[in-house]
Amino acid sequence: MDENNNIGTANTDWSEASKPKGESTKTTFSIDKVSNFPEWYDRALDVGDIVDTRYPVKGMYIWKPYGYKALKSMLNIISNLLDSTGHEEAYFPMMVPESVFGRERDFLKGFNGEAYIVTKAGESDLAEKLYVRPTSETIIYESVRPWIRSFSDLPMKLYQIVNIFRYETKQTRPMLRLREITKFKEAHTFHATADDAEKQVDEGVKIYSEFFDKLMIPFIVVKTPSWDTFAGAMYNYDMMSVMPDGKAIELASVINLGTKFAKAFGLTYRNKNNELEYVHQTCYGVSERELGVLLAIHGDNKGLILPPVIAPVHVVIVPVFKKGKEEDIRKAVEELRASLESSGFRIVADLRDKGVGDKYYEWEAKGVPVRVEIGPKELETGKLVILRRDKLTKETVDRSAVGSRISELMGEITENIKSTAQEYFKKRVFRFKTIKELKEKYTERLGMVSLPWCGDEACGKKLETDIDIPTIGFIADQKVAEPCASCGNTEHSVEMFFGRTY
Repeated sequence: MDENNNIGTANTDWSEASKPKGESTKTTFSIDKVSNFPEWYDRALDVGDIVDTRYPVKGMYIWKPYGYKALKSMLNIISNLLDSTGHEEAYFPMMVPESVFGRERDFLKGFNGEAYIVTKAGESDLAEKLYVRPTSETIIYESVRPWIRSFSDLPMKLYQIVNIFRYETKQTRPMLRLREITKFKEAHTFHATADDAEKQVDEGVKIYSEFFDKLMIPFIVVKTPSWDTFAGAMYNYDMMSVMPDGKAIELASVINLGTKFAKAFGLTYRNKNNELEYVHQTCYGVSERELGVLLAIHGDNKGLILPPVIAPVHVVIVPVFKKGKEEDIRKAVEELRASLESSGFRIVADLRDKGVGDKYYEWEAKGVPVRVEIGPKELETGKLVILRRDKLTKETVDRSAVGSRISELMGEITENIKSTAQEYFKKRVFRFKTIKELKEKYTERLGMVSLPWCGDEACGKKLETDIDIPTIGFIADQKVAEPCASCGNTEHSVEMFFGRTY
């Protein structure tokens, strides 16, 4: 397929290829995630019921109910964090007139090539082009101008969760690189002073750090160098992680816009002395990309592993029917479902007319944290078999203690997923003191690498060229003792990270 073509192609139908010989129809899953990540990712999302990629427009996908529930759970986490820190949710229109979109020239230059532009309505040409929202800075700043009159109107902290559209020309991949981002959470804040805006940037970083910690996604926070800063911004902080294929990926940005947009859009207020001043602004956003990263990092060679915090189903109960015992087993399943649901768990009792092995494969591929098996043996002994998806280990538990044991397991699974992800991340971040050391030891060229950097733009760009790896950003306000790997300056060195990114 031509990557610059608007028309996509349907995913390969794996249903027949994946059927073992014989009568079974179960969908097998066994792909090495690290060595064959693209295939693993596409297959995991397909078998895991997250998205359907067969929609005939490149970079636009269909959310299936199971995947959408996981996405909504993730969005609830960030919404709660924003609500608890004084942010208020709003909604702004999708279309922005060209005259408004182009009011901040650097911003226009940064996004113009990515924007979808509406020029006709039916058969009629529009008097002015309309940009389909690639991001909402210009839309929101044009709209809130009459809301801000006095210092008493500040700070104002808004956010919205909306679709945005960007004409992505690189290879698209569900959730990671899209043309339609279906759930973009963007916050925009307005402040009386530069100091207040600085503090808001710190709060934004703190909010996102807590968000990623809850999702158990390991990350570092870097400040982007001046030559790689968001269009129209003073500076921005990026949260970066590493995917199983070794590429770095940006999770989020927290951006200090200063007064540049305020000057372009006439955002002013009267201070306590009744003097007119420009508003200071920040913005920060996340999207469904975070869910894609979570699925990629936490999954294994058998499919998805969902943390309980976002899992649409916490526990699946699978009956093992035996002739003559069907009603007894069905009754036991329903009783257990009711008991676990009353304890707050999200439960599915899989009573479908389908083979037990098929059900096991399906729910394991979907990443459900816990499976409980109930058959004639369990009815007789009063003990149930529990499988935890993260380790694929089984244990036997008294029927009366199943609820309390599952509660414990949710905590154990969460901690194991988190520690496994942290260990994985540590093995993908490499720190070197010199270019020579990097070239000698960094042979696989996976993950992120760092070198000491003096802060000079010329040195930073030279480092990027010498090691042939793009710049990601540096750890701000944290000096290192080693001299700059480019010029040897020892006074102002910080840790600069490099990596190939999505």
